[in-house]
Amino acid sequence: MTPVELSRTVLCAVRRAVDEGELSVAVPARAVVSAPGPGGTGDYATNIALQLARPAGRTPRYVAEVLRERISVAPGVRDVEITGPGFLNISLDSAAPAALVREIRSRGPRYGHSDALAGQMLSVLLPDKSDVRAETLADALARIVATQGGRVHIQRGSSRPSALHDVETLDLRTLPPAPHDPTPLGPDAARWALLHPAPHDRPRIGAEHLVQRESNPLFRVRYAYARTRALGRNAADLGFTAYPGDLTDVSQPPLLTPLADHPRLLLSAATHRAPDRLARHLVTVADATLAFTPTVLPLGDEKPSAAHRARLALAEAAGTVLAGGLSLLGIDAPEYL
Repeated sequence: MTPVELSRTVLCAVRRAVDEGELSVAVPARAVVSAPGPGGTGDYATNIALQLARPAGRTPRYVAEVLRERISVAPGVRDVEITGPGFLNISLDSAAPAALVREIRSRGPRYGHSDALAGQMLSVLLPDKSDVRAETLADALARIVATQGGRVHIQRGSSRPSALHDVETLDLRTLPPAPHDPTPLGPDAARWALLHPAPHDRPRIGAEHLVQRESNPLFRVRYAYARTRALGRNAADLGFTAYPGDLTDVSQPPLLTPLADHPRLLLSAATHRAPDRLARHLVTVADATLAFTPTVLPLGDEKPSAAHRARLALAEAAGTVLAGGLSLLGIDAPEYL
């Protein structure tokens, strides 16, 4: 179950509580689910009970109890606990991680794509004179918006084509330009340098984007992908391949959360016209991947087991997300680094 699916499950619980007369409140448009905070338990947490308590005329604890009863019986949910003033902490069924890995393997680079923006058009205005940052941002936006079924029309100048009606316009003519030409960095590092900062921030164009060290986010992302590919080759040498399965022997790997969150982050990057959100998400996935990879292969006299195959499948799923995300930013994902 992805965070998007869990959010829908929470909203369904609210709707049922309203329909059954347990709560008298307007059903919100969305429910935010995230990793549990300090003192929290489970895989995800939501503050929906605190959000609804005042308009419902009830205490947060009461609302949380009403929702807990309904969320806990949803498919894919193992347990729901209430912590603090009314936070709902949700634990997923142990089969959920394997299902997530299977979904990523099945959808490949299209994992996270949807039709949420189908029929929507975004018109992007570029400066009259060539501007490498605006052009790079527009190109990445076109790729990202397309993953959600939307379209981007890129043009220079101030006038909008008369054939386009009810079209949202994004004006990049006032975008802070790159301080100097990023071309000497090479195409991949140049694009990262331009896309990783938020659009309102001025990018830094320097050799820090080229160093192969942990201090370089681009290096970490590409290295994490290369590591997942190397694990597959090493596993083949040891006589086993990836197969999604039970991951409880390594607790709940932190890597699962950003992988499950990828569809939401991709939609967020598209709707907020913010490729930087995708870039930062890839760094999060990469860091979790690099922390997980030492557990994948057998150690010492260990023989390859179902657990190793399941871990390899998870690592390869992470590689799929990293490669797909880099591709949307127009950046190469090398198998060897």
